[in-house]
Amino acid sequence: MPSTTTTSSTSCSKPHSAVGRAQEVQQLLALIQPYLYGFISTADSGAGPGKLITEPLPPHELAAVFDLDLPAAEGRGEEGLLAVVKKVLRYSVNTWSPGFMDKLYASTDPVGVVSELVLAVLNTNVVSPALTIIEKATTARLANLMGFNSPNAGGMTLPGGSASNSTSMVIARNSLFPDTQTKGNGAYRFVVFTSAHGHYSVEKAAILCGFGSEAVWTVPVDKQGRMIVSDLEALVIKAKEEGFTPFYVNAGAGTTVLGSFDPFEEIGDVCRRHGLWFHVDGSWGGSVAFSENQKWRLKGVERADSMTMNPHKMLGVPMTCSFLLTNDRRRFWGATMARAGYLFHETEEDGEDEIYDLAQMTMGCGRRGDSLKMAFGWIYYGKDGYQERIDHAFEMAAYFANVLKKKTYFHLVSENPPPCLQVCFYYTPEGVLFDNAKKNTTTTRAIAAKLVAKGFMIDYSPDPTYGEFFRAVVNSRTTKETIDALVCAIEEHLVILN
Repeated sequence: MPSTTTTSSTSCSKPHSAVGRAQEVQQLLALIQPYLYGFISTADSGAGPGKLITEPLPPHELAAVFDLDLPAAEGRGEEGLLAVVKKVLRYSVNTWSPGFMDKLYASTDPVGVVSELVLAVLNTNVVSPALTIIEKATTARLANLMGFNSPNAGGMTLPGGSASNSTSMVIARNSLFPDTQTKGNGAYRFVVFTSAHGHYSVEKAAILCGFGSEAVWTVPVDKQGRMIVSDLEALVIKAKEEGFTPFYVNAGAGTTVLGSFDPFEEIGDVCRRHGLWFHVDGSWGGSVAFSENQKWRLKGVERADSMTMNPHKMLGVPMTCSFLLTNDRRRFWGATMARAGYLFHETEEDGEDEIYDLAQMTMGCGRRGDSLKMAFGWIYYGKDGYQERIDHAFEMAAYFANVLKKKTYFHLVSENPPPCLQVCFYYTPEGVLFDNAKKNTTTTRAIAAKLVAKGFMIDYSPDPTYGEFFRAVVNSRTTKETIDALVCAIEEHLVILN
C-alpha cells in the first residue's frame, strides 16, 4: 500500500506584488493637478464679464465634442485620460465660481477635496472599523446640535437628502406598524402629509413604499411659505374619518424655493395628539444649527422623530453627504434590520444600547463613509468656522434682498430679510409686476440664459399666477461685490427687453 506520508510546507505562496501602484497614483495626480488647480484658480479670480462659469452646449453638440469612444481593447493610457479630464473640466459648471448661485449648494472646500481623496484611497464600506467609529461619533454630535440629547441620539449617512427622506418614511411605517415589516402594507390605506412647498422626494418615497403618489396629502402654506398647522390637523382628522391610516408628517427646515422654516413645535403637538411620525426635512436649512445666531430658526425641531440634514449644501462638505438623525438610533436599527449571517456578524459589543453594525440601519448594503467628510471639515474649521460662514451668508442674503427692494425694476418675492439663503424675485422691465405669467416667464428665462456669459448662473421657479421668477442662492463666499455685479448684469437687459 502506498505511503500516505507527505511533506508539508510551512510557508504560503506570496501574493502578487503590488509594487508600483503608489508611484502610479503619484504620477497620475501630478499629470492632472495643474488642470485641477487651474479650474479652481479661475473661479478665485471672481465673476464678471469674460469669467465663464461654463461653456454651455446643447446635448447633441456636447456629445459630439466628447466623442466618448470607450476602448474595446487596449487602453489609451495617460494621453487618453488627460484628454477626457480636460474636456470634463472645460465643459462642466465651475461651482467654485462666486457667480454660481444656481442650486442649494456651491463648491466644496480644500479640506473637502482631501477627504474625498482619503475615501478614494480607502475604497471601503462603512463596515470599516475606523469609519464606523467616525460615523457614530459624528452623527451623535450632529444629533446633539439639533437638540437630540438622549444617550442613544445619532443616525447614519445616506446618498443624498432624497434617500434620507425615503428611508425615514420606511422607518416610520415599520416602527409604528411592525407587522408591515413582514407582511407588507396589507389592508392599510396609509397617508402621509407634507407642506405644499415640500420636496418632491416625499412623493417619490410614497411611490417607493407602495402607497402611491395619491397617498401624499399636501398641507397649505401661509404667505411666507410656512405650513398652516390648523389645516394639517384638519386633514389628519379627515383622513381618519375616511378610513385612511395617517402616520407620517414631513415638515421643512429651509424649503427648496422660499427657504421657509415650518412651525415645528405646533406640528409636534399635532403629531403627538394623533400618534404620527414627525419628520423634518432639514436638507437645506438644518445646518443653521452650527450658528448660535441662526439656530433659533430650528426651534422645536428636537421634537421630531427623525431629521434629514445635508452638510454638502450650506457647509460646503463634498457631495454627497446627507445625514438622517434621531433622538434614538435604536429605532432605526429595529425598523430595518435583517438577518444575513454571511455579512452581518454580531458580537457581544452589539446590543440593545450599543450598535456597531451600522449597515443594518439602512435599506441598502454598500455605503461610502461620508461621515468622514463632515468630520474632517469640522475638525479643520471647527464649529466657530462654520458659524462664521453661515452668519456671513445670511448677512449677504439680507443685503441682496435690500438691494432689490430699493430698485425700480425688481419685484421681491422673498421676505425681507429672507428666511434662508435663497433670494427670489422678478425682473420687471416696465417697473411693475404684471399679471402676465407667459411674459414674466419669458423675461426670466431669457435673462437667465444670457447671464452665463456674464459669469453668473441662477435658477428660476414657477408661480401659478405670475409665472417663473428668479431664485438666486447665496453661500458663504458670496460678497456684496458679487451681488452688485449680478444685479448690474440683469439691469443691462432693460433696453434689450423693451
